[in-house]
Amino acid sequence: MTSPVLHLPLAFLQTIGLAHFLVVGAVLFCAGITTVLARRNAVGILIGLELILNAANLNLVAFERFGPAPLRGTVFAIFVLAVAAAEAAIALAIVLNVFDSRDEIDVDETTALKG
Repeated sequence: MTSPVLHLPLAFLQTIGLAHFLVVGAVLFCAGITTVLARRNAVGILIGLELILNAANLNLVAFERFGPAPLRGTVFAIFVLAVAAAEAAIALAIVLNVFDSRDEIDVDETTALKG
């Protein structure tokens, strides 16, 4: 006879539906938007952008799992991750270049990229 504790995680996972994933995605998206709008530091803005992209990835994968037709959301999520990685690499290179020339990465202070 098996213990009911061993079956608890499986039963819990079966009760999680599309709405739960969409709520978590909306919370991530709102946190990302708040971070982008509230931060003056370039690294903080990049973190907010990554939160927004991860919210979109979560929604894509959730719609693939619970959607009525096979949408292949995982393929789109992998493309979004690849674009996010390229965006992060380019943005961090720009931030490091600005920091080397001005010794600050405050977005309001850096209005022009001239050295």
